[in-house]
Amino acid sequence: MEKNLSELALCNLLGIRLPIIVAPMFLVSNEAMLIAASKCGVAGAIPALNYRTTEELRTGIRAIKAEAEGPIGINLIVNASNFLMEEQLQICCEEKVDFFITSLGSPAKVIEAAHQVGIKVFCDVTDVKYAKKVADLGADAVIAVNNQAGGHLGELTPKELIQSIKAAVSIPVISAGGVGCKADLDEIASYGADGFSIGSIFIASEESGVSLEYKQACVDFGAKDIVTTTKLSGTPCTVIKTPYVKDIGTEQNWFERFLNKNKRLKKWVKAVVFYRGMQRLKKAAFGATYKTVWCAGPSIEHVHNIRPMAQIIHELISDGE
Repeated sequence: MEKNLSELALCNLLGIRLPIIVAPMFLVSNEAMLIAASKCGVAGAIPALNYRTTEELRTGIRAIKAEAEGPIGINLIVNASNFLMEEQLQICCEEKVDFFITSLGSPAKVIEAAHQVGIKVFCDVTDVKYAKKVADLGADAVIAVNNQAGGHLGELTPKELIQSIKAAVSIPVISAGGVGCKADLDEIASYGADGFSIGSIFIASEESGVSLEYKQACVDFGAKDIVTTTKLSGTPCTVIKTPYVKDIGTEQNWFERFLNKNKRLKKWVKAVVFYRGMQRLKKAAFGATYKTVWCAGPSIEHVHNIRPMAQIIHELISDGE
């Protein structure tokens, strides 16, 4: 399996042994996770917004690079909700990260700045239309976010999304969503995926800095317990259906829906809702209570205990052996 994996395009693109990116997860990804992942022959990425200030971002990048044994990436939110995007982009370019993952907006500025200093740019997409747009802008790869992804997700199945994008663009297609075991890797690779972005199964890692309760929820709950909510950011997002989530519901109220439909207010409302959602997620990630909202995807079905990153990666590529 490992030999076959090494033939996928992401390995050559990033110079890694296994074509896997430990996906950037808001408030979950941390420096210890990326360093551990790099020592297993895979790449890792962390959201810029996991750092409270841009200077903390710079310090974090330097700390990871000092110990990592492979490429590291930064996830940038590139829409109006991220007021720090341009500063984050500048710092990442100055510190020479290896790649960017862009989400929720146009990556044009990121691609232009990154390519000037030799940094690769991978763009989250959920459909063929957007995949073509970012390919035309010069993206180095697309990350095809399917309907099995944790957090913000797409509408198409892994097979539908990968095959439709592969037919439309010539750049590598990295699949995001639906991988929790070796069989999933095999199946999605058979659709033509050039690599994998995997997140949810790493939430319950020893290196993860989230609460023990969040990690244990990934162990105790399974695929049937994952629901989609619009309450956090206004965009569909998968979360664990804890008793608290059952109580508060998963749909925006009438006032939130009204504001999102108002063309003049929509841009700023989405920014406010996104910010408010991030604050709620922050409380959820680190608060020791089930009365919180925890992001995860259906691949937590394969999480049976809390383990080190190295063990999770080994079991992922060796069928748990």
